[in-house]
Amino acid sequence: MREFLLGLRLLFGAGRGSRVRFLLMAAGGSLGVCCLALVLTVPQILDAHDSRAAARQPRSASARPADATLVLQRSDPYGSKAFTRVFVSKGTRHADEVPPGLDRLPGPGELFLSPRAHDLLRDQPDVKGLLPGHEEGLIGAAGLAHPDELFAYVGTERGEIAGEGRALKGWGYSYAPFPAVEPSTLTYLRFALGSLVLLPLGIFLSVCARLSAASRNRRLASLRLLGLTTRGTQRVNAAETVVAALLGALLGLAEYEVLNQVMTRTGLPSLRWYPDDGALSASTVAVCLIGCPLLAWFVGRVSARDATANPLAVRRSAAPARPAGWGGLLLVTGLGIVVGYCATGFTDHPANSIGVNAIVMPAGILLTGLGLVLTLPLISYALARRVARRTGSLTLNLAMRRNEVEPGSTLRVVTGLVLLVFSASLAQGVLIQLEQVTRPSAPVQDYSLALSSLTGEQRRALAEVPGVRGHAVTAESWLDPASDGDQPWASAVIATCDQLARFVKESKGCVDGKVMRLSDPDAGTGQGARPGDPIHFRVRDGGKDTTLTLRLPREKITYDTHDPSAVHGADLLVPPSALPASARVDGARYVLTSGSDHAEVRRVLDGIAAVVPTAEVEPVGINIEGLQQIAVLETLLGVGMVMGLVIGTAAFVVSATDRAMERRAQVTAVTLIGARARTLRAVQCVQVVVPLSIGLVLALVTGKLAESAYLVTGGGDIRWDLAGVPVLALAAAGVAAVSAAGALPLVGRRVDPELIRRD
Repeated sequence: MREFLLGLRLLFGAGRGSRVRFLLMAAGGSLGVCCLALVLTVPQILDAHDSRAAARQPRSASARPADATLVLQRSDPYGSKAFTRVFVSKGTRHADEVPPGLDRLPGPGELFLSPRAHDLLRDQPDVKGLLPGHEEGLIGAAGLAHPDELFAYVGTERGEIAGEGRALKGWGYSYAPFPAVEPSTLTYLRFALGSLVLLPLGIFLSVCARLSAASRNRRLASLRLLGLTTRGTQRVNAAETVVAALLGALLGLAEYEVLNQVMTRTGLPSLRWYPDDGALSASTVAVCLIGCPLLAWFVGRVSARDATANPLAVRRSAAPARPAGWGGLLLVTGLGIVVGYCATGFTDHPANSIGVNAIVMPAGILLTGLGLVLTLPLISYALARRVARRTGSLTLNLAMRRNEVEPGSTLRVVTGLVLLVFSASLAQGVLIQLEQVTRPSAPVQDYSLALSSLTGEQRRALAEVPGVRGHAVTAESWLDPASDGDQPWASAVIATCDQLARFVKESKGCVDGKVMRLSDPDAGTGQGARPGDPIHFRVRDGGKDTTLTLRLPREKITYDTHDPSAVHGADLLVPPSALPASARVDGARYVLTSGSDHAEVRRVLDGIAAVVPTAEVEPVGINIEGLQQIAVLETLLGVGMVMGLVIGTAAFVVSATDRAMERRAQVTAVTLIGARARTLRAVQCVQVVVPLSIGLVLALVTGKLAESAYLVTGGGDIRWDLAGVPVLALAAAGVAAVSAAGALPLVGRRVDPELIRRD
């Protein structure tokens, strides 16, 4: 305890530099702990979403006694969101069973809405068609998966849902019907967040624990020479590192609480939660308050080992020992695993992510990243030693000699930025894999709406929705009930040649203004329809029903559709001029097409909802729940990349500031013997840029290999992301330029000889 108190007295009585260093350690640690708490809380937020969604699911039976309470649940797309409505017809049995968020079941003509549905009904009166009745109240937070959910309980008469309703037995299941993130995809998410955030975070916290290592080692060596035992010296060192880490952990948890309150009010794109969902759990608090000081103690103990074992060498600035090479073993091991998985991509049976591969492949990537960081001091030392012996440049000689003497000092400045580039490369692979798994195979996305629900003005407005590339009408021919069953039928596309071309890969032989036969080699033809056969369509024109008969022509258009497609398998192209202007074919669908990028699909769906709020939209080949999951995953990955950027930048700022204070005495000495400020600034830039450039090149190479290993085991079509190389190269060049500019302030303008005497 005496040594611990001595360490505290030295901490607060050793001058302003010591106090600034302590504050830097605490501030850096607080930022790291805040990011750590956010990463640890993400699964908790998703679990809270799923738990509330599961708790409100109606438990029902198909047998419907006369006195049973009936329920019918509908989930329809409203734009890019799902709008869930639960229709309830109260009976005498189980009428007191109330779902979470309500205090009673709605009666006939009553509505209970979520806050988001309440706002939607106020802003879009047309939505009233989906919500018959009058609003009685709002659904509480316990009955909603998240604050932005569109959800409603609709009271109705028994006869309205008697055909499809089920007898209510209670509420709540142990699983959510549509989880916020599928369990299989959650594995990818955890791995991505671990690589993007946790690996750089561990390095960052280690950097914070080793700030001003040279000054502390000299002070610890002095105490050791004064007779303090090895363990006592370690306790003195622990007083500063552990107290700073503990203070940083407390500040970080407080920062997270503020961040949680702010983010629950502002939200993230496609991800909202209640404050209690993101509240700190006991396990998160324990990891932050115990794990971070423990990491600081371990790092401090390792960094102070030389000062306690050989204090004379530290005080006399003896020639530095060659950095340990065991980090290279980790790098070689990790690269061996990664390259092995990459090699399977050239075979007919590439490795997958099943079984032991699900553990070995991520372990190889993490070993590669960790080995990259631990090997940089050795590479920097060897390069600096070799260049300093051969160069004739004063600037380069001074810079390399300093890197040779303190290889770890410069690397503490650049490690976070190197890991940032490595993690960014891996993040590209995660996003590519996510796109391959969830994105439709076709480059276009089609949407289908019932033509009878649209006015002419709405059709024109839908065709002008941003992102919509084309529009057409599809219809099925009419079969006469009185026929003997062998009447030919066909499906038709009512469009011009230009409109048809926007829905298909290619088409040949189309002539505008003519009814033509469509021939798709990958699809069959209608029920026995042959050239010359009559095809009948029921048409409503001016309130009258008539029959339009068209002969299946011999002239044909050969076309190839995407898969899936709203016009796949069509047999007949009918020009709009063949129909009266006000005529509508019974059962016709109004179809639109756009690009298949997820952001564009969401934008188009939202645009459709703004034009026709109550229309039922069928996105061909995708489902709204899957689209929402993609949006959540993209948001979480975006948050991970932002946190990685924050951690990397913070590591650079904290390390550069500490290095400026640590080097003041050496800069003053070199200035007094005649070195110009321009030379010193060039030296500082070279000291940072050279090892950083080496690290960035290694990060690019190892990062792309790790990304390829991830893509190969993912089983997608893309295994080698060559398109991402220029982006990462430009990012690395930008990082080097920013670090060079950040190194310039390390040379102060004021020369203070007192620093030399004090040293």
